[in-house]
Amino acid sequence: MMDRPVHHRRIKVGNVDTFYREAGQPDAPVILLPHGYPCSSFEFRNLMPKLADQWRLIAPDYPGFGFSATPEDFDYSFDGYAGWLDQFVTELGLQRFVLYLHDFGSTIGARLAIRNPERIVAQIIQNGDVPYEDALGPKYADIEKSWSLPADEMLTAMRAAVTIENFRTEFLNEVREELRDLIPPDLWQLHWSLTTD
Repeated sequence: MMDRPVHHRRIKVGNVDTFYREAGQPDAPVILLPHGYPCSSFEFRNLMPKLADQWRLIAPDYPGFGFSATPEDFDYSFDGYAGWLDQFVTELGLQRFVLYLHDFGSTIGARLAIRNPERIVAQIIQNGDVPYEDALGPKYADIEKSWSLPADEMLTAMRAAVTIENFRTEFLNEVREELRDLIPPDLWQLHWSLTTD
């Protein structure tokens, strides 16, 4: 099986300059790949070429992540991201698709599916976070607290809660000590460099 190329594209979604990766034929069945935290579409860079012989794969960067813009007036909550993802899907004209749900993206993707369930052909669920705000728990506690603040205060609080050490912890998480040196530090370093401004 030969790997297929991945195209790197931009589209305007509302007021957000949005970066996304796309692979596969335009008429192939679609898999939408919302990414996790603290990642971007970069996490799918190796998967997309492998599946593009049978599928059209689309992986956007959320606002504030990867190569997408970070507008000050964006609603940086799960509902805000789901609304943006719904606009993204509409802008691309995706009528029906498989939805890949994992990590932070599962909470956003689940909200997308609830908005318009007839578009969802299937769901692939891998290590998804619970999509209920009252069950987010300590992992997102600092970020969740910032959602009710005015926009400028919210961005200040989020910048304080989002650190390179937290990124490192997210990638290493509960990896056994003897396996930690197999996880490349460029994962958190790269994503950190794309997040900071």
